[in-house]
Amino acid sequence: QVHLVETGGGSVQAGGSLRLSCTASGLTFGRGTMGWFRQAPGKEREFVGAIKWLTGVTVFSNSVKGRFFISKDNDKNTVSLQMNSLKPEDTAVYYCVADRGSTPSQHLANMPYDYWGQGTQVTVSS
Repeated sequence: QVHLVETGGGSVQAGGSLRLSCTASGLTFGRGTMGWFRQAPGKEREFVGAIKWLTGVTVFSNSVKGRFFISKDNDKNTVSLQMNSLKPEDTAVYYCVADRGSTPSQHLANMPYDYWGQGTQVTVSS
């Protein structure tokens, strides 16, 4: 059984930083992908970023590009989302996602992901 467990959410003032981590169990990635989505109150869920497990290639949405970064720890089956220069509009529940498929990086923002975490709240105050 696959489990994704997110840690690291919380509250921060605008301009600050937070780091989210997601540890996967019951899953071996091979050519798969791990990443993050978010959903703000009253808004649709949106893609944040993802990383290809084999190559380490990362993809980000335009709204976070240059501010957010994703890294992985193969030994711990963990990915981390480093969020810098946070803005109030980054406030959302952040969900870790994973998929075992070999989807090319140019499609990572639009593909369906097989596994989702429970989500962790990030609140950025102005």
